[in-house]
Amino acid sequence: MNCKRILLFLCLVALLHGVVSSQTLAVSDHQVKDALRRLDRELTKSKKYVDAHQNSLDSLLQVREKTSDDILSWMDASMKLADGYTAFNADSALNCYTRTYRRAVELNMDSAAVRFKLKRATYLPLAGFVKDAIEEFDAVNPDSIAPGNIELYYDCGRQMYSYIASFYRGYPEVYKQWNDLVMEYQENLLSVLDKSSNKYKLNRGELYFTIGEYSKAEAVVLNLLESLSEESNMYARASYILSSIAKERGQKNEYIYYLTLSAIADVKSATLEVVSLQELGAFLFSIGEVDRSYRYLSIALANAVECHAAMRMVQTSELLPVIESAHTAEIEAWRNRVYGEIAGMAVLVLVLIATLLFLRKEMKRMSELQQNLRSSNHIKEVYISQFLNLCSIYMDKLNRFNKIVNRKISTGNVDELYKITKSGKFVEEQSREFYEVFDNAFLSIYPTFVKDVNALLRDDETIELTDGELLNTDLRILAFMRLGIEESSRIAQMLNYSVYTIYTYRSKLKKRAKNSDTFEEDVMKINAI
Repeated sequence: MNCKRILLFLCLVALLHGVVSSQTLAVSDHQVKDALRRLDRELTKSKKYVDAHQNSLDSLLQVREKTSDDILSWMDASMKLADGYTAFNADSALNCYTRTYRRAVELNMDSAAVRFKLKRATYLPLAGFVKDAIEEFDAVNPDSIAPGNIELYYDCGRQMYSYIASFYRGYPEVYKQWNDLVMEYQENLLSVLDKSSNKYKLNRGELYFTIGEYSKAEAVVLNLLESLSEESNMYARASYILSSIAKERGQKNEYIYYLTLSAIADVKSATLEVVSLQELGAFLFSIGEVDRSYRYLSIALANAVECHAAMRMVQTSELLPVIESAHTAEIEAWRNRVYGEIAGMAVLVLVLIATLLFLRKEMKRMSELQQNLRSSNHIKEVYISQFLNLCSIYMDKLNRFNKIVNRKISTGNVDELYKITKSGKFVEEQSREFYEVFDNAFLSIYPTFVKDVNALLRDDETIELTDGELLNTDLRILAFMRLGIEESSRIAQMLNYSVYTIYTYRSKLKKRAKNSDTFEEDVMKINAI
């Protein structure tokens, strides 16, 4: 009976697992709306991303000019520069690949020449030169390629044929012919890639999708997506694959959501040669979101023009006329609603003004509270400093008393008392009591002091306390410094050490710090509760 129950339970678990696995892409309406709003915000910042990318290209250009006498460094800088122009300015990318290819040929640098020739062939279709791309790529004999270039050869072939295939999406038979070449080169690419690399995982997921194994593709790409930065081109590709899987399954929300994530990644990486935004705009039009669709396609077309990507210009411009007419009708209807909303907007403005005044008042109150808190902490520090000064005087008196007693007893016969005072046990006992009181008082105000100090030290030089120990000598010296007692002579007096000993401790602590030059200033920045 128990065995039957266990078997039934395992079956239920397996069934539930299957249901959950099939819904890993599940996305709510709220998530879709939130993603679209995020995309809208990022599009408003696109100029900032483009300017930042342009600045990085300008820097690479300067690096290349400075390395003109070192041909290998010049070649390396040229490759980085040309790669930076791809999907940003196709003409500049092709020009850079072409110029460097010709120089490599002149210098008989066969391996470098092959790399730049392959790269040039890859991006020629984007500018509309399909025939030239195929001829240049076929002119490279794969049997003569150096081992270091074989991965690039397969990757360029996959990318080039992918661009060409996209021309024929409306012609299934022709599209299949080119897409078969894409899969062939992708399979060859996978055979030479490191199986633990993100590039391998992305291409494996993409190939799974292409051959219709959607569950495998989904598992691989979802796992990969978690480890990628949203600003990367790889993130854009991974999200696009997930959107394509959702499209094939008829999952509308998932399709829009992942297509939007892909478009966001394109914007943040300053990618102007885009597919996701263009495809998203077209789909949004089909479900009645005319305004957003028109805006996305207009931006996609403007990006394609700026990038000089003729292929994307053609694809986007075919959709715009129909969408523009619908958008114009929508604008006309919107105008009729505007006047009725002006009064409401006026009320909202008044509410906004009232809210701003209220917020201003609250911010002022919060500022006063913060000032009071800072004053309170300052008072605590002053109090502790005064308390320590009193303790210092007390310990100094004890030392002087100990010396007087020693002198007097040394002339008498009270040998036992003489031995006690001579040994200094009385002072040591008082010192221990002082340390205990000080440690507790200080840590009540700076409870994370030990952790904060260790954060300033190198990992192999952190301070380890023994069981029952609150602070040690190193930490007490730093604690006195944090309380404003920075003179080594005063610290020595309180800890019953010589000034030289305190100086030695401080010097060693500096050497253990991650930044020895600012270590003591960094200690002074440690905050109280």
